[in-house]
Parts: sequence; C-alpha cells; structure tokens
Amino acid sequence: MTFELSPEHEQFRRSVRDFAQAEIAPHAAQWDRDHHFPTDVVQKMGALGLMGLTAPEEYGGSGLAGEDGGFTSLCLAIEEIGRVDQSMGITLEAAVGLGINPILTYGTDAQKAEYLPSLVAGEQLAGFGLTEPGAGSDAGATRTKAELVDGEWVVNGAKQFITNSGSSITSLVTVTAKTGEREGGRPEISTIIVPSGTPGFTAEKAYDKLGWHASDTHPLSFEDVRVPEANLLGDRGRGYAQFLATLDDGRVAIAALAVGCIQACLDLSLEYSLDRQTFGGPIGRKQGVAFQVSDLQVMLEASRLLTYKAAAMKDAMDAGAGVSTKDFKQAAAIAKLYSTESAVTATRIATQIFGGYGFMEEYPVVRFYRDAKVLEIGEGTSEIQRMLIARGLGLPVE
Repeated sequence: MTFELSPEHEQFRRSVRDFAQAEIAPHAAQWDRDHHFPTDVVQKMGALGLMGLTAPEEYGGSGLAGEDGGFTSLCLAIEEIGRVDQSMGITLEAAVGLGINPILTYGTDAQKAEYLPSLVAGEQLAGFGLTEPGAGSDAGATRTKAELVDGEWVVNGAKQFITNSGSSITSLVTVTAKTGEREGGRPEISTIIVPSGTPGFTAEKAYDKLGWHASDTHPLSFEDVRVPEANLLGDRGRGYAQFLATLDDGRVAIAALAVGCIQACLDLSLEYSLDRQTFGGPIGRKQGVAFQVSDLQVMLEASRLLTYKAAAMKDAMDAGAGVSTKDFKQAAAIAKLYSTESAVTATRIATQIFGGYGFMEEYPVVRFYRDAKVLEIGEGTSEIQRMLIARGLGLPVE
C-alpha cells in the first residue's frame, strides 16, 4: 500500500513552492538578520488563498470541505513555506490554526461575519493567548481573569510567547481566562476575544529569540481591559476544551513545518555533499557523509507519512468519514513528536556535514539549526506528546 497525494494536491504544492521560491527565499536570510516581520509578504500569502484553506466561501475561503482535503492543503502549504523559511511557515500556521480556526469553529455568526473576512484574506492577523508565565503545559493553572461587570468582560492578567500578537496588522487576540470556579474549586476557563487597540491591552516589546527571527512574538498584558459580553468565544466554561481541540490540529500543522525543515536540510546537505571537494573528490563519496544524508532521507519519509496520515484523518473526521477524535489525537501526537524531534536531529546532521561552514551565518543551515529547537516545544512539548501517546495506549500516566 502506498500513500499518494491527489493530482490537485500536487498541483497546489507546486504553486506554493513557486511562490515561496519567488517571494520568500531571496529575502529570508536578510529578514532573519534584521528581525524583520514582512507584513507585505504575509498579505501576499493571504492573496494567494493560503489563509483561507479551511474557511467557507462565505468568508472568502476556499470552501474546501473535509472530503476535499482542506486541512491537508494547509499542511502542504506550511511545509513548502517552511522549506525556505521557518519564520514564515509558523506565521502561516499560527494565522490559520491559532487565529482563524478558533473563531471559525466556536464563534457566533456575528463574530464570524465581523472578524473572519479580513483574517481569511490575510489583510489582518489574530493571536491565540494561552500560555502564561506560570501556565505553559499546565494550562489549567491560568491566572488571567475575566469578570463580567455590567455587560462587559473585565480582563486582567498576562500572556507570553504569543505569535502574531503585536504586528501592525494584528486585529485581535483570543484570550483564555478564568471566569469563575467549578465545584471542587476547579477553575472555569473561558475564551474572550480582545481586539487590538482596546484600552489596557498592550503587546509588549517583541522577544529576542534564538530562532524564528522573522516571526512576530510578544508578551501581552491586560489591565482592566473591557470588552462586550458578546466577545465570549464559544460557551462559557468551555475554553479549556476548546484550546485542547485547537492544539490537536496545530500539532499536525507543526509536524508539517518540521517536515519542511527536514526537507531543507536534505536539499542543502545533498547539494553540498556533491559540490564540496576534499581529497580529490566530493565528500558525498565518503560513507561517513553518505550515511548521514541517507539518514536525512529516512527521517523525511517517515515524518512526511506520519504527518500526511494525521492530516488525512483530520479531513476524514471533518467529513464524517468515521475517524474518531481519539484516533486523531493519537495520530497528531505521534506525528508532532517524531517529526519535530527528527527536525532537530536533521539540522544537527546538516550542520555537521557543512563542517566549519555550518557554523557561519552566511549559510542557511545555521538559520534552520536555530529555528528547529522550538518545534519540540511549541503547541505541546515532546514530553506532553509522550504523555498523550501513553494515555492513548491506556497507561494511567500523570
């Protein structure tokens, strides 16, 4: 049995690859050096339709239902963009998976009509305010609070490591906040839409990060931020369940970003192994190098198949084709864990193949090396993925 993409998916992949090569690849290194977030290119991705791959036509999206492979198309786009620049790859992933999809999935008709058209068009971006200084993997420890006062939510607290949250085209952030307590003292977590520019809402200075230099990432603060009661996203008290479901999809998309990273490492290493001459011939004729390049190919094939399988399961689940949520969660965790850890290994191998040149910023393997590590952390650490996989196997792991 083989897994093959449809002709339509292959054609779509080629179109995204052409865009990435023309609009992103020539500038990625300079953006990285300057820590520059290219809003014009982000909006070009929107104009190409990449932000609307999972959205209905009524909001300007592609209208691809589950059976049409809309989520698989998104993963292909993230892979191809990430193949030339991981910063732009995560920008696309977060714009759709963390910005658009929560509103698309849980928003009211009024919220969708107000926010989605500009987000789907790529004219604006939305952030997903989940992580806090004291609540990362333990998201149930959320301290940000939202109190309902005279028909308004009053939000106080802080978030950190939030992508697409402070750019010049960011229009809103969805924020998880404690809105009360359940029986037994467990927090009631809800999600609130906070538009950019709301008094008291501040996107603090952008982080100085190890990698992803061209992506937009900020800490956020909320001081008596008031938004209408109607800005509740989904049902009150369902914020925890909503973000868990959001992260399941996001894990597959991050796996796709990791596949793009591994593909880049293979491309760069193969070219260098054929061009670099030592002892009278290309270094690729040496087993020590050839075996390393072969390992990259194995990691790429395995990561890609795991990712495409999980993406296909998501599309089948959306189409009502009998895939269970439990099975999809397991596949998403497996794809995320294996692909991201393979990407970190792949960048180390590629850097080693390049030798001294692999330590020089003028070579792109350095950028991919710096960018890869966060793949094992964002949207669920490797430890969290192992815990989810173990639970899926029936182990009572804590």
